[in-house]
Amino acid sequence: MMRRSMLIRRLMATTLPAALLMGSVTSTALAEPMYGRNWSTYGLPGGIDTPTAETLPDGTLGATVSWSDYGRRSSVVFQAFPRLTTVLRYSRVDGINDYRNDGYISDRSFDLRFQVLDEQGWRPAVAVGLQDFMGTGVYSGEYIVATKTVTPSVRVSAGIGWGTLAGKPRTIDARDEGGTPNVDDWFRGDAKPFASVSWQVNDKLSLVAEYSNETYQTFYSDRSEPAQQGDEEPGSNLNLAAYYQLGRNYQVGLYTIGGETFGAQFTVALNPREATYPSGLEKAPAPVRPRPAPSADPEGWSGQWAQDPTAQPAIQTALGDAMAKEGQVLESMALTGNRAEVRIRNQRYINQSEAIGRTARLMTRALPPSVETLVITSTADGVPTSSVTLRRSDVERLENTEAGQIAAASVLSDAPASAPGLVRSPETYPRFQWALKPYVDLGIFSAEDGLTHEVGAEARASYEIAPGLILTGALRQRAFGDISQRGPGIPGQRGEHYTAEEYLADPSLETTPEGLPRVRSDTRMYTGNSDPVIPELTLAWYAKPTPTVYTRVTTGLLERAYGGVSGEVLWKPVNSPLAFGAEINRVKKRDFDQLFDFRDYEVTMGHVSAYYEFADGFTAQLDVGKYLAGDKGATLTLTREFANGWRIGAYATKTDLSAEEFGEGSFDKGVTLSIPLGWATGQPSRERVTTTLRSLSRDGGAQLNVNGRLYDRVRDSHSVKLYEGWGRFWR
Repeated sequence: MMRRSMLIRRLMATTLPAALLMGSVTSTALAEPMYGRNWSTYGLPGGIDTPTAETLPDGTLGATVSWSDYGRRSSVVFQAFPRLTTVLRYSRVDGINDYRNDGYISDRSFDLRFQVLDEQGWRPAVAVGLQDFMGTGVYSGEYIVATKTVTPSVRVSAGIGWGTLAGKPRTIDARDEGGTPNVDDWFRGDAKPFASVSWQVNDKLSLVAEYSNETYQTFYSDRSEPAQQGDEEPGSNLNLAAYYQLGRNYQVGLYTIGGETFGAQFTVALNPREATYPSGLEKAPAPVRPRPAPSADPEGWSGQWAQDPTAQPAIQTALGDAMAKEGQVLESMALTGNRAEVRIRNQRYINQSEAIGRTARLMTRALPPSVETLVITSTADGVPTSSVTLRRSDVERLENTEAGQIAAASVLSDAPASAPGLVRSPETYPRFQWALKPYVDLGIFSAEDGLTHEVGAEARASYEIAPGLILTGALRQRAFGDISQRGPGIPGQRGEHYTAEEYLADPSLETTPEGLPRVRSDTRMYTGNSDPVIPELTLAWYAKPTPTVYTRVTTGLLERAYGGVSGEVLWKPVNSPLAFGAEINRVKKRDFDQLFDFRDYEVTMGHVSAYYEFADGFTAQLDVGKYLAGDKGATLTLTREFANGWRIGAYATKTDLSAEEFGEGSFDKGVTLSIPLGWATGQPSRERVTTTLRSLSRDGGAQLNVNGRLYDRVRDSHSVKLYEGWGRFWR
């Protein structure tokens, strides 16, 4: 029998007995999640500086900014699972000097909290947490905490903490690059208790008092004395706060640390299930039109109309015009006396099921009564992705029932690349579209630069030459911003960078001292252009050689830093949660003016991928292969998507580079966020606001940014995602 690790023994000696004791209590009351009322300075449900065993509604995304003389903490929280709360934090810690000698340091940290038990009867809720367990450890600590509702308005929390929570900050290794879990420190060293009481005065105001061991000191391995955050230690262990709720999504707070230091904070919290316009503002669809009795239309029921060569063009034109008003494009149609197949392009609805449902209604209004079988084939970039087959009589019969009944009566199948009898709608191809919009580029969580921005205008156009053949381009003009052009950091001189002129004058600088080509660490050389730039100009060809295999070839200026050729193949059966893909790219580095010139560096890179869609909107993706700098490794991505289109994910990449070769952060990681525009406006739209939160641009584990990758294009109309949004079929 293998010996248990020191960490496992500690957890079993502390958490397990408490959990067994709590779990042994029987009660007729049902255990329910204990949702937080207030947000701590660390960005989690809690007291002020101490944690509680409260959680958030599943899927909540929030942000907290807290200010005091001890520094500023900016936190992003996500309730990833009903029991798992995650926080990504960027802090300015005042009173400590580093190589910049600015009187403060910038620190990034990551927290996890797991709800072990919900409150039930007299049993409290219990949670276990890891605080700042992947950074350099300024706020590093662990805790076990219990929270109990004493009265409907009063909650009491008590726990035991290690590290910072015990007033015993861990010593930071001055040589540590950060970014790796400090497992050896978990639940180790002296532990001390902490406690808090919260009183919900009314539906707006709440008051909090807590006992905290926080000393606001930082210990470094190369310093004999601790560094004091702020001006001095807290005057006492007692902290007090008042919080005020502003509407459903906002909270402000004032607090005092030790009775002498005062602070303020602001929190915003959003939940995908709580849209500003829950029912949307789109127009109601046309109702289903029941067929007349056979005696009222004997010719229509007989199917003789199908012999008339003018029938299909007239029907196809009428249906196409009606679909255009619903934001759909009728690309082609096959029509016989008893069957109709339409191939549609959804340009409006974030849920493909809504586009299919509205198309089905329109088909009952446009087709002669003899047509009983309706086949609605979804397309993406001119390629068919899936077919939903319905009986018209089921559509008529189930219109006013729950969507699950029409789902049970439908058949989802792989769509062949072509089908007999398909007639392309006139003027569908070639097709030209363009848009002129403002753009905003933000730099977030940068330890050196803080929050940076660039604002300008972007013109984007696409020309669909034929089904699957698309020419796309974009032109940007910067207006203003503080993201300026500069070279990468100077080795051995933290915080110092080569000027753009120095970097351009010395080609040897395009390789790091470790011999790694600078594929992303010089990304700031592509910013700050006052002249127009071309971030993308590509020709893409999408195809479907078999009913379950998709291909893509893209050539041109693939992204702002690289141009070349990208090829991809994807195996994705429509009713399978599993998919496999492969991608290969031959690219060359673009010149920094982002026009048509190239630099000397070129590389062949790519990866093989596996995708799996779990329940509740979770998708896991594993990429294994070669990256832009020539290093080899793997990237694991976990994404959660809600029925209304919200996507929140996290990824981590580890390659054959050592932590020292990679540099600060040790390996590449980040958080992705994509919110559909229609969630906020109430108007149906497939447009999204998307961003990636990463603290560093390093050369290790760097991927190519190519638009139009197959998996996200295909999966919208496949079984898992399609049926998750099937509730909108009758919208």
